[in-house]
Formats: sequence, C-alpha cells, structure tokens
Amino acid sequence: MASMLKSLLFLFVIAIFTTISPSKALSRNFYANICPDVEEMVREAVEKKAKETFITIPATLRLYFHDCFVNGCDASIMIASTKQNKAEKDHEENLSLAGDGFDTVIKAKKAVDAVSNCRYKVSCADILTMATRDAIYLMGGPYYEVELGRYDGVTSTADSVEGNLPLPTDDVNNLTALFAKKGLDVDDIIVLSGSHRVGVAHCTSISHRLYGEDSTMPIDPVYASNLRKACPKDVDRNKFVFMVPNSSNVFDNAYYRNLKELKGVFESDQALYTDPRSKPFVEELATDGQLFHRAFARSMIKLGRVGVKTVSNGNIRRRCDAFN
Repeated sequence: MASMLKSLLFLFVIAIFTTISPSKALSRNFYANICPDVEEMVREAVEKKAKETFITIPATLRLYFHDCFVNGCDASIMIASTKQNKAEKDHEENLSLAGDGFDTVIKAKKAVDAVSNCRYKVSCADILTMATRDAIYLMGGPYYEVELGRYDGVTSTADSVEGNLPLPTDDVNNLTALFAKKGLDVDDIIVLSGSHRVGVAHCTSISHRLYGEDSTMPIDPVYASNLRKACPKDVDRNKFVFMVPNSSNVFDNAYYRNLKELKGVFESDQALYTDPRSKPFVEELATDGQLFHRAFARSMIKLGRVGVKTVSNGNIRRRCDAFN
C-alpha cells in the first residue's frame, strides 16, 4: 500500500509541474467521445512490442524527435518513399532510425482501427505521441497527460530534413538557434537531450571525435579509449554504442552525471556542460532525478505542439506509411 501511495503521489507531482497553458489546437480529452479507450489500446501495443525487443523504447522516442523537428509532429516521418518521391525517412540523417519504432506505431494504429467506432478517426501523429509517452513511462520515466487532436501531414520529402535536425557536432549556439525555430528554449535543449540516457550512438557519428584532430571538446581519456575499442576505425555503419556507459533500461538522470565526468558521447552533449550558459542547469539535473522527470514531461508537452496540423492542412491517414 505504501508503495502504491508513493507512486500515486509521484504522478500527482508530475501532473502539477507539467501544468502549462493549454494548446489552442490540442486538448487532453480530444478522443473522449470519439474513441475513449484509445490510450489504453496504444499502451497495450507498446507494452507488447517492448516485450519483444527493448530497442522498441529508444527507437520510438527517437522517431518522435525526428518527426517533430522536421515538419512538426505530423507523422510525416512514417511515410514510405515512392518512385516519384523520396520521403523524410530515407534522408541520410534518418537511415539509422530503428524499424522497431515504425513498427510500434503501425501495430498500435492497426489495434485502434480494429475497433469500429475508432476506425480512421485517430491520427498516426497522435498515436506516435501516445506511444512515445508510454515508452518513456515503461522505462521508469514520468507519466504525463498528452495533448491530442493532431492531424497527419500530407507531405513528406527528404529535402525538408536539411537543417532541421540537431547534429552530433553542434555547439550550444547552433542548438539554441535550431530549437528556437521550434519554440523551444535552452532549458528544453538540456532536458530533451536527457533522452540520450537510453539512446545509442552509431560509431560513424563519433569516429571523427575519436580519431580526428578537428574536435576540441574535452572527453575523459579512459572513456575515449573504451569507445575506440567499441568503435574501431572503418567499423560497419550499423555498429553502435550506448550513449551512457553501462546503460540499464532506466530513464534516470545518469546522462547529466556523465556529462560532469566528461563522458558525453556527442560533442553536442558535452557542450551542454562546458558552456557556462547551460552548465548550471546540467548540474541541477545531475543531482535531482525528480527535477529531471518534471522538466522532461513539461518539455515533451511543448515539443508535441510543434507544427501541429489541423483539418485545414492535414487528414487522418488510413495507413501510417502512405498518404490516403
């Protein structure tokens, strides 16, 4: 009973600290009279997929970021390319996205559409949003009420990806400029980067840091040596390392503690600690895991509002990977 009360109190605290001004285009009870059990159906699909392979969790989270940062949170990342159109998912920056993230959304969509009153009434964009929240919660992260009511995007081109995704080599200036275009601030950069706690980095994205001479960002020498062993020169592009050493399947604040130890995998990670503008908040998050959870939930709600499509410029797809 004590454990249950503690969990309920934690969720209550999360709810308090994620209370921000409601979105004009979205609402937390959007499907109440349309498909009232949609969140339960999506959660069950995510749980089932996660039992098959844990990569489902970081894959779904990363898929959400890559979707929202390009054309907004409209599931345009889901669209498959055709002979006439090279879609977002086939841009070089998206080729490393794990198929398990896509599969999670597709299976959840299938489960929702199997219910007659829900069929073709729930957008893929909303399903991806719910699935991401559920994936975070499954690994011990915060549970927060998602805003819903997005429509799916009606365009998806590889060209639209250019300049819209943060790069492993970005400094705080570059990150700030990019996030500002999405209505996100420096605190959001720091907090959302905490998702790297359960992420992986492909060796090709850090090889220049390990073997080149153009990187001036500090890195712990022992950690760098371990990374070189895991990522030898000219390694297969599919080879990856965990973003946090000795990573476990727990969504905690270890990412920030590692930045303090100069164990950030990407230069963009370590820059958050070396830059005096972001360093103080990194240090706060490194010492307070509950603060990280509250802040992360709040920033995820803000991210979910980026580029939302409405009935005037979107629709509800019958298939998440193809336009109607």
